[in-house]
Amino acid sequence: MDSPSSTTRIAARSSMIDSIRGCGLSGMRIDKEDLRRKLSIPEYLRVAMSNAIRRKEGEPPADTCQSDVIVDGNGVQPPEAPMVVFINSRSGGRHGPELKERLQELMGKEQVFDLSEVKPHEFVQYGLACLEKLAELGDFCAKDTRQKMRIVVAGGDGTVGWVLGSVGELNKQGREPVPPVAIIPLGTGNDLSRSFGWGGSFPFAWKSAVKRTLQRASAGPICRLDSWHAVIQMPSGEVVDPPHSLKPTEDCALDQGLQIEGALPEKVNCYEGVFYNYFSIGMDAQVAYGFHHLRNEKPYLAQGPISNKLIYSGYSCTQGWFLTPCISDPNLRGLKNILRMHVKKVNCSEWEQVAVPKSVRAIVALNLHNYASGRNPWGNLSPEYLEKAAAIRLEFRGGEWKDAFMQMDGEPWKQPLNRDYSTFVEIKRVPFQSLMISGE
Repeated sequence: MDSPSSTTRIAARSSMIDSIRGCGLSGMRIDKEDLRRKLSIPEYLRVAMSNAIRRKEGEPPADTCQSDVIVDGNGVQPPEAPMVVFINSRSGGRHGPELKERLQELMGKEQVFDLSEVKPHEFVQYGLACLEKLAELGDFCAKDTRQKMRIVVAGGDGTVGWVLGSVGELNKQGREPVPPVAIIPLGTGNDLSRSFGWGGSFPFAWKSAVKRTLQRASAGPICRLDSWHAVIQMPSGEVVDPPHSLKPTEDCALDQGLQIEGALPEKVNCYEGVFYNYFSIGMDAQVAYGFHHLRNEKPYLAQGPISNKLIYSGYSCTQGWFLTPCISDPNLRGLKNILRMHVKKVNCSEWEQVAVPKSVRAIVALNLHNYASGRNPWGNLSPEYLEKAAAIRLEFRGGEWKDAFMQMDGEPWKQPLNRDYSTFVEIKRVPFQSLMISGE
C-alpha cells in the first residue's frame, strides 16, 4: 500500500516520551483568552450552524441555514483560526467527559461536538452548508470562517477515520476548501496520531496540554494522506452491526479485468467504506472484535490505553493464535483455507495472484508506517518489495469457517461466509487525498 507523503514519515515514539512532550514542559505559556479569541467563531455564526444541524432541514446548501439571531456579518471581525472539535467522549477512559468540558471552556460550547450527539456527516451536510449559504448571501465573516476552518478529532483511529470520511465527501461535491484535521489521541493504538506527530497517548498533564494542542492545530503545516476505498460483495445476507465506516451500497461493480471463477449467487449484497490506516482480516481483527464487545458491555474495564492493552493481550491468548474457528483441527487455522488474494500493480492492467502461506493467520493492508501502537512492520525493505499496489482483491469461501473477522481503522466486524459462494473484498486507491495537520 502507498504510505503518506514523505513529509509525514515520522518515526514512532514511545508513549512515555509523547506524554512528557504533550505536557508542555518546554515552550512558551499560552494565554487562555488569547487562544479563545483566535479560535472562537462569532456567536451569530455558531448559533446559525447549531440551529442548522439541530433542525436538519432541507438539502444543502438551500434552506439549511436558519438562525434565530440575524446579524450583518460584514461588520464582524472573523477569527484568525476558526476551529471545531469532534470528541468521542467514551474514549480516553475517565477523562473523556472532562476533556469535553475543557474544550468547551476554551473555544465555546457550539464548537465542540460530542459524536454521540452530532455525527460528522451532519456537520458537513448542515453546519458547513450554513456557512456556505451565508457566504453566498454576501457575509464576508462567514466566507472567511468557512475558508479557514480547521477540525480537531479527539478519539482513536476509528474516530479519526470516521471524521475524515465525512469531510472527504466535500471533494466529491466540489465544496472546497476541505478543512484539514488534527488529532488528540484518545484511543488504544493511535497509529494515525503517531504518524502525523500528535503522539501515541493522552498526556499526563492533559489540562495544560489541551491548550498547546489547540495552538499547534491552529497553525501547524498541512500534510496529505492517501486513503483506500473498500467494496465488499457477499451472497445474500447482511453484516450484523457494521462499523461507521462501512455502509450498504447498490454499486457492486468489481474490476472486470479479473474473471470470477465458479458460480455466482442470484442475489448479492454490497457494502463500501474508506480506510486511512489499515484493512485487516484474521487474528488481529478477531481480537479487536472481542475487545470492542467487552468495552461496550463492561465499559468500566476499559479506563485507558494501559488497561486496554492488557485486555488486548488477554484476547490475543484466548481468541487469537490459540482459539480460532477451527480449533479442532490446527491445520485449518490459517487463512489459506478460506482466502485467495490477487494484486494489481500501478501502471499494470493484469492481476497477479499472491500465494498465501499456510501459517498466515492475519493479512493487513497497511497505509501507514505505524501499526499496533507504533510498531513498524515494514523494516528495511529491499527495492523489489517497494512496488506500488493500485488494487487488491480478496476472495473468501467459507468451508469450515462460518464467519471471518475483519476491521478497518480499528473498527471490527464479523463477516458471514458462505460455503457455496464467494465473498469478495476489493480495495482501490481513492483519487483524492485527505488533508492532515502536522503536530510536529
